[in-house]
Amino acid sequence: MTQPISISDADIELVTRAVTEAETRSDAEIATIVSERSDNYNDVPLIWAALTALLALAVYAAFPDCYLALLDRITGGWHVWTIREWLTIMVFATTIKFLAARFIIGWWPLRMVFTPGSTKTRRVRNRAIALFKASTERRTHSRTGVLIYLSLAEHRAEIVADEAIVAKVSPDAWGAAMALLIDHLKAGRPGEGMAAAVGAIGAVLAEHFPHSGNDPDEMPNRMICL
Repeated sequence: MTQPISISDADIELVTRAVTEAETRSDAEIATIVSERSDNYNDVPLIWAALTALLALAVYAAFPDCYLALLDRITGGWHVWTIREWLTIMVFATTIKFLAARFIIGWWPLRMVFTPGSTKTRRVRNRAIALFKASTERRTHSRTGVLIYLSLAEHRAEIVADEAIVAKVSPDAWGAAMALLIDHLKAGRPGEGMAAAVGAIGAVLAEHFPHSGNDPDEMPNRMICL
């Protein structure tokens, strides 16, 4: 189970300075957003609870004699169970297991453990794109905005770029920046990771969109925490 990570005021200032410095070398704009989580994953406990209930039903069907023998031991063996009674008990027991699984996996740390990695990656990516469209896309005259998005609960990050950057820069160019960010994140230093990623992205942008002196600073440099 991964340890919770938080962003401090010092981290915000560190990243803000990194963005300011990177933008002195390029006409592109860099936005940084850190979120506590990208989704509540409310469907995850429900899915696992449903799977638990289905598994319970399958076990009842495969080993009915074992459960009937258990009922006989509980009741002293004096009662002859009818089909209706047996089905009622089976539905009741399945419901209890469904609710128990829903409650247990509903605890946030376990919810994260039981959420598949591919699901986390997909939802972090979707949130990053949504935030990019709302905060960065087409917000610069030259269409050269980049968003670095970090989602703390999932320990995942995304880099989303504007159309002019996508046309010139291969997605592979962000690999070094992403590696720096993830390495620092694993070590519990998200602020340093974001700042290092900003520096690496700034180097790429300076190569393709060098500072001309004619492009104004069109976006805030301060890191946003959600």
